[in-house]
Amino acid sequence: MQQEALRSSLSMYTMFMDSDIFMKLLILGLLFASVCCWAIIFDKVFLFKRVRLGMKAFEEQFWSGGSLETIYNANVQNPSNPLALIFVTAIKEFRRSITEKKKAGSNIKIQERIDKVMQIAIDRQVDKMETKMIFLASTGSVAPLLGLFGTVWGIMDSFNAIGLTQSTNIAAVAPGVAEALFTTAVGLIAAIPAVIAYNKLSNDIDRISHRMETFSDELSAILSRQIDQVEG
Repeated sequence: MQQEALRSSLSMYTMFMDSDIFMKLLILGLLFASVCCWAIIFDKVFLFKRVRLGMKAFEEQFWSGGSLETIYNANVQNPSNPLALIFVTAIKEFRRSITEKKKAGSNIKIQERIDKVMQIAIDRQVDKMETKMIFLASTGSVAPLLGLFGTVWGIMDSFNAIGLTQSTNIAAVAPGVAEALFTTAVGLIAAIPAVIAYNKLSNDIDRISHRMETFSDELSAILSRQIDQVEG
């Protein structure tokens, strides 16, 4: 009977309900952070999947042998992926610069302009993909510390209770210690998925960014030949 009562008092719900208001707020905060992390993780996973599929489809369209004009007209209204956006941005700048050069006859560095706008487009896409990633990183680093802080707080309460009751019976000490360690467990539950997801998603962002950089270099080389023809 005593063991059953001890087991009941060590259940997670009981430990939560028996904790003080500070511990309750700390545990609820960590659980809320964990829920937010999972929401961000699922959102990023589906987003990156759509981005990769869109980039693959555009690369197939781009290298299918069609003219740049045809590809531009097909994507100018709604660039659905980063590569399409980079392409449309580059072609718009190419046309604008060519027109300015013909009108003004000035020494406009068309290639530099195109490379610049493509790099800006890449940076914006990377910034968009990195949105909310800081929350995962912060949760992964801060949650264990908050859990440890809750553990220290709970153990201090347990020692105070021991001092007041003058009892070192395991039945009197165990609930307080378990309650203290419970916050560390909650902190790790929030932190571990956040750290794993942050590393995985950061790697995905790096790979997508590399694909964008490679495509921009290829497009720059293609447009440079057209620029030479225009200037020649």
